[in-house]
Amino acid sequence: MKAAIIAGGFGKRLRPLTLDRPKTLVEVGGKPIIQWQIEWLRKYGVDTIAVLAGYMKEKIIDFLGSGQRLGVNVVYVIEEEPLGTGGAIKNARGVLSNEIFVAVNGDIITNIPVDKLVNELLSSNALAVIALVPLKSPYGIVEIDENGYIKSFREKPVLGDYLINAGVYAMKPQIFEYLPDKGDIERDTFPKLAEEGLLKGVVFRDVYWRAIDTVKDVEEVGRELEKGILG
Repeated sequence: MKAAIIAGGFGKRLRPLTLDRPKTLVEVGGKPIIQWQIEWLRKYGVDTIAVLAGYMKEKIIDFLGSGQRLGVNVVYVIEEEPLGTGGAIKNARGVLSNEIFVAVNGDIITNIPVDKLVNELLSSNALAVIALVPLKSPYGIVEIDENGYIKSFREKPVLGDYLINAGVYAMKPQIFEYLPDKGDIERDTFPKLAEEGLLKGVVFRDVYWRAIDTVKDVEEVGRELEKGILG
């Protein structure tokens, strides 16, 4: 099975860490993000990785090479200008369009079971299936009683009634007919698929999922990974 890692962004919110490397090569818990991703995808039978690269692409190529060191075959699809997530995937049509594939945003670390997404896609009429995870509050929450006295403090609780796009997708080749040449899949493609009844979501509540957006995320996730939270 093939997977695409969307790794062309500038990672501006991770500066200064991304001044000399692309976001996907930022080290978290002792490994670059992209290495965590490849090791995770490989566990679910992914043997070919299309790296959709742009910013500092040479450094990604230098690090991954052919992919043999990590047990996969790596193919590089380069965008000469920012294309957005949808445009980046469409740019890789020549590599991905012959079978079902997985696509992953290049800034997440997770252990979501990809096979569940693929099985849901195979058993439905959908062209894409999105992994959904509960929203974790970025802030601690204060609870008060009816008289205004503080009852408790809850540090960054999971808000189970709210689901967010986890940035992990399984897709059929027909998705390319819906992708923009330039633009984001989240804004330009998924709403159209939803309107046509061609988009499904699978909820994962008992998984590890974190997006690496800030330097603080790097530090927090690094501590979690060092505890072996991925299993």
